[in-house]
Amino acid sequence: MQVLFSPQPSTLDREFPCDVILRYCRIFSGVSLYSGKPLEKLETELVFAGDIGDGSCSQGNAVKIAGGLGLITGEWEAYGDGMTADSPLIPGAKVTFNNVVEMADYIRSNQKPVGSFVFKGTVIGSSPSSPKVASFSSRGPNLITPEIFKPDVIAPGLNMLAAWTGAAAPSGLEVEKRRVAFNIRSGTSMSCPHVSGLAAMLRKAHPTWSPAAIKSALMTTAYNADNAGKQITDQASGNISTPFEHSAGHVDPNKALNPGLIYDILPSDYVAFLCSIGYNRKQMSLFIKDMKVDCRLNKLAAGPDDLNYPSFSVVFNSSNDNSVVKYKRVVTNVGRLGVTTYRVKVNSPPSVKISVSPSLLVFISINQKLSYEVTFTSLNNDAEMEFGAIEWNNGVHVVRSPVAITWQASTTSLISSF
Repeated sequence: MQVLFSPQPSTLDREFPCDVILRYCRIFSGVSLYSGKPLEKLETELVFAGDIGDGSCSQGNAVKIAGGLGLITGEWEAYGDGMTADSPLIPGAKVTFNNVVEMADYIRSNQKPVGSFVFKGTVIGSSPSSPKVASFSSRGPNLITPEIFKPDVIAPGLNMLAAWTGAAAPSGLEVEKRRVAFNIRSGTSMSCPHVSGLAAMLRKAHPTWSPAAIKSALMTTAYNADNAGKQITDQASGNISTPFEHSAGHVDPNKALNPGLIYDILPSDYVAFLCSIGYNRKQMSLFIKDMKVDCRLNKLAAGPDDLNYPSFSVVFNSSNDNSVVKYKRVVTNVGRLGVTTYRVKVNSPPSVKISVSPSLLVFISINQKLSYEVTFTSLNNDAEMEFGAIEWNNGVHVVRSPVAITWQASTTSLISSF
């Protein structure tokens, strides 16, 4: 059985900056993959496409056909300060939505608006800090089953250098004749290969680990600070990101090789989970071919929240005071020390009391399994969303699980229709 992993895109310390300079205005920081001849004139007259027709021009092809010499495009408004780099057919750059609005005002308010580009190629460094949550990254909470924390981790996914097919141009336009062996791309389609490669590495190092164990190792060892030592921020908002944005954190390959403890899940546990959220035998038969399923005999103890996941998503009913939710978890000692003791550290949000029993996990052998229970008590039913963490520490390993708390009018889980 395959395990659904949710690696969302993050930035890294590499950019492809291009300054867009407008006379009598200011310099706008953009991005561009253009590497051809620069504009012949230091300053070229500007026209706002929205004033002469369609404001959307595909990679400069329409501008080129119309006789234009260069192109400035804007990113989606929801992306905030985040920008995905393009490879235009003519000199061009992409800027933020707010910058485009300012440029349009400049063009409309000047008799002869002019501008120019300064292409800076590839720039590597610690400013701006990284990683950040990519502006287009998916966010939580999990709308299908809110008791399961999503997304899982973040990994490099913005403006990534990747192998490219010779059957298509780097811009994706049929009219383009350029062909390259590598291209710059962005999206989950970039972060997923990073995590897939890490999963392959972990499986090679630990051949007996299940997919769930590999996922657990990547999640519980992820980090939440950028290369400036500050909390990871969100490109879209510019604010410090929450676990529903950065998830468990950014993957750390070296630490994932030796996570100390793992949260393992068997195929039968997933079947019980599907039973607990209302899937019937006919629905599950679509993807469970060789396993007989009887949901009357195969249920989790409490519900979907008891799936042995390495994170916690707690849903309170906002109409009840002092609501209590209990989760059970089982961890396996996979560290190099057979005899070791882990002590729990709880970071409780203001509106929730979190208690863990037992507070010590004493292992006497490698691969030994021990269980614990977490009790979440709502202290304020007027809250909406808060975050915390549960850590197990033996002095060598820190096994961290993010905690997300939401208050809803209804805690009914939704399932996909078949």
